[in-house]
Amino acid sequence: MVFIYITPFATFCLTLQHNRTAFMYPNLYYLFKDLFGISLPFLKIINSFGFFVAVAFLVAAWVLIRELRRKQAEGIFTYTETTITVGKPAEFPELLLNFVLGFILGYKIIGVFLVKNALNDPQSFIFSSQGSFLTGLLLGLFFAVLKWWEKNKVKLAKPEERTIRIWPSDRVGDVTIIAAIAGFAGAKIFDNLENWDRFVKDPIGNLISPEGLTFYGGLIVATLALWYYFRKRKIRFINICDAAAPSLILAYGLGRIGCHVAGDGDWGIINSAYLSNADGTVALTTPAKADSALAMYNNMYMETGMTGVADHTPVKAFAGLPDWLFAYSYPHNVNKQGIATINCHFDDYCNHLPLPVFPTPLYEIVMALLIFALLWSVRKKFKTAGRLFAVYLMLNGIERFLIEQIRVNTKYSFFGIHPTQAELISLFLVIAGLFLYWYAPKLKPPFNSRPATEEAKPT
Repeated sequence: MVFIYITPFATFCLTLQHNRTAFMYPNLYYLFKDLFGISLPFLKIINSFGFFVAVAFLVAAWVLIRELRRKQAEGIFTYTETTITVGKPAEFPELLLNFVLGFILGYKIIGVFLVKNALNDPQSFIFSSQGSFLTGLLLGLFFAVLKWWEKNKVKLAKPEERTIRIWPSDRVGDVTIIAAIAGFAGAKIFDNLENWDRFVKDPIGNLISPEGLTFYGGLIVATLALWYYFRKRKIRFINICDAAAPSLILAYGLGRIGCHVAGDGDWGIINSAYLSNADGTVALTTPAKADSALAMYNNMYMETGMTGVADHTPVKAFAGLPDWLFAYSYPHNVNKQGIATINCHFDDYCNHLPLPVFPTPLYEIVMALLIFALLWSVRKKFKTAGRLFAVYLMLNGIERFLIEQIRVNTKYSFFGIHPTQAELISLFLVIAGLFLYWYAPKLKPPFNSRPATEEAKPT
């Protein structure tokens, strides 16, 4: 298990050690080319952020399955029985769904290799109306015929009804898909609420753009969607929350690797103890030079929204730690923000921030993995349902509230205070965690239970 959830972090560390001036990779094409000298143009369609988010979902799902099976063996969860019909031929809705999926895959994913110049900017192509219609049509038909053939192989002269047992651990695939879809929708909604001025200028563009995501928005909407899903199936949601707590913070930490490697704008305020060099590296500077650079920055970049209105604080590296851990210019960032970088071989991604910022995703990676290690090590000691999740809420809220002090975000203004959206939500999470920890013993008992001696595996 350790190997599986440490591997993405080890890959990230490899990029740090390989080239300290250029370990930013907007997509996997540049990562493979820089680390291994291999040029694979099709990898341009795989955004680094999206790749690490996918890894985060898969690893978290695997950890969740393990925890659910442990709780099933203890009798905390039981199975539900459902009746299915086997031996039926393929029905029209199934064939249509497979055709649509195949058409999208052919029209967009394969089309990116067939449409002229699409690989030059694959993200814009994916979110445009362009595509290969013929390829989409052929692949859609292939998927539909394949589904018909699969169903026809097991077709019975008289379809039979069978009763099967479904355990909570069998539902992790559904949970992952629901969490991904609802999480993305919530992240987009909350990001646009937080950046309302940007949204009203281009509502459609901001809604379909792969950029601009708010973690807490995703967490809230995904939680509501999953609460409804489990309630409909009479599975006690608070027990699911306890089982998912370590997975949630692990997924958050692994996802932040993608934020840093891609340079998606999720960084901190300016560290005015440093200035960026022309090649994207950073170097210590004097207060006078920092003040001059900040003045120029305000004049040139204040209206771009690149890093806010020059919020800054000077902090020098200490305890032998490298400078880039305190000040980072995010060379080759996926948003193409900043000024031109000399001696750059990353095609269109040759920009870096003129004033280095605190690499807050790095700090969150470390804090999230530490919280995961803590929750995983103490999870068996909590006997009251809800209390492990309560601890997760408190630690998550504290972690995010602290990081917000040096992180760039839109601030609200009321009653003489200027909090960010994340600060308000993180404060609410801490309060909710404290309340849940106190109230947990009073929660209603589960819908059903079973003897702990019964086999805790699906049949």
